[in-house]
Amino acid sequence: MSRWKKSLLFAAGVTISLLAVCGAPLPAQQASPAPPAAASSSKENAEFTAAADEVLQQMSEITGLKLRTPLKKTLRSREEIRAYVIREMDEEKNPADRYAGARSAEAFGLLPKGFDFDNFMVALLTEQIAGLYDPRAHEFYIADWIPLSDQRMVMAHELTHALEDQHFNIEPWVRAARPNDDAELARGAVLEGSAMAAMVDYLLQGTGRSLKDLPDIDPSMFLGDLGSTPTLAKAPPFIKDALVFPYLSGLQFSVAVLKDRGWDALPAIFDKPPASTQQILHPGYYRSGKVPAEVKLPAIEKVLGSDWTKLEENVMGEFGWKEVLKQFLGQDRAKTLATAWDGDRYAVYEQKNTKRLVLLARLRLASAEQTDRFFGQYSEALEKKHSERSNLLRRPNFFSFETPDGGVFLRCVDTECLTLEGASRNTFDAVNKSVGWPAAPVPPADLTKPPEKVAALAISGDPQRLDSALY
Repeated sequence: MSRWKKSLLFAAGVTISLLAVCGAPLPAQQASPAPPAAASSSKENAEFTAAADEVLQQMSEITGLKLRTPLKKTLRSREEIRAYVIREMDEEKNPADRYAGARSAEAFGLLPKGFDFDNFMVALLTEQIAGLYDPRAHEFYIADWIPLSDQRMVMAHELTHALEDQHFNIEPWVRAARPNDDAELARGAVLEGSAMAAMVDYLLQGTGRSLKDLPDIDPSMFLGDLGSTPTLAKAPPFIKDALVFPYLSGLQFSVAVLKDRGWDALPAIFDKPPASTQQILHPGYYRSGKVPAEVKLPAIEKVLGSDWTKLEENVMGEFGWKEVLKQFLGQDRAKTLATAWDGDRYAVYEQKNTKRLVLLARLRLASAEQTDRFFGQYSEALEKKHSERSNLLRRPNFFSFETPDGGVFLRCVDTECLTLEGASRNTFDAVNKSVGWPAAPVPPADLTKPPEKVAALAISGDPQRLDSALY
């Protein structure tokens, strides 16, 4: 998984102001070993240990997962957790991978050009932190400045991770989805969503009810005040959405899958994990076994030339494409269009000297009708994405224009679409040929001078004849 995507998943865990349950902040997710604990008073340690043992027993009863080995539990100071978070970010940071991931997000329009991702994430991670479960050291630790009553909420979430780890070995389980980023994100949503679901059952203790008894849950009720975290409040929309997704969409998925059998169904999810974020967003697809189509990209390195380097190749998934569409078309249109996703693959290339980017993506849609709809609306998104355009050419299922950074091309055939940004027409033609499609429409010799026939028809006011002349 791209380093920047890992960082977003990690940040989703340690930003406790992001989500809230009954006024209590959402805890952090699993990570690497923490720094040594600072000295705490004997009374604080005793109270913490007693509370953690009590909550651990309750979470074991709720989930049906028995504690197999003793669990180390430690209080940490703010300074210790902050130092740990920064060190974890540094350890995860492979400069080349982090650079490639951030530039790929930029190519899709998910991050502004020149966005200082590394420094932003460090600021975000150190803004407000609650606690962690470390699957490598099998240790749970929590921030010592949080009141004990709120610590219990953090414990309920993180100790669910601890129990799941003892039964399902969660870190290798998540990594097994690699190199498919979308599938790995889906597994992360299982972990965070199931821990959220367990936390809901923890809240319901003593009411005579459980998650199974509740009507459909609106996950937005768990969204805290983003204004209380200044760094997150000014984050690009994609970063906010990526932080929330594993928790809220993961919760919806867990509720849907656990609804009938309760926690007895949890082991089956780990035995048969979701294959995509589409299955997280649409649990019915998980139950029916609908998996994405495998999509392949043609190699274009030789066409581009030796001065171009491939930065990244992976899968965006329904969640990723929904985010791309949302940037330019809004939430409602993006959600509708993204549900037609049936598979994709993308690659990002960078020119060594100029640092120009080329983005190649191939997308499979669920039907020809939805492909036509995607073509019409994504062509609009591309125009909004590239404000400087010239030589625009629009034909049925083919759309192109020039920008200062290269050509932009979109073509759809049957249930597939190809999009290429930042490259030449020759490169697009090579891609088009590689996938076995017929030749794309050719632009007029001089797009800057409309044929006299078109001008005359426009004066005549006959829209139908004008349309036929253009197409």
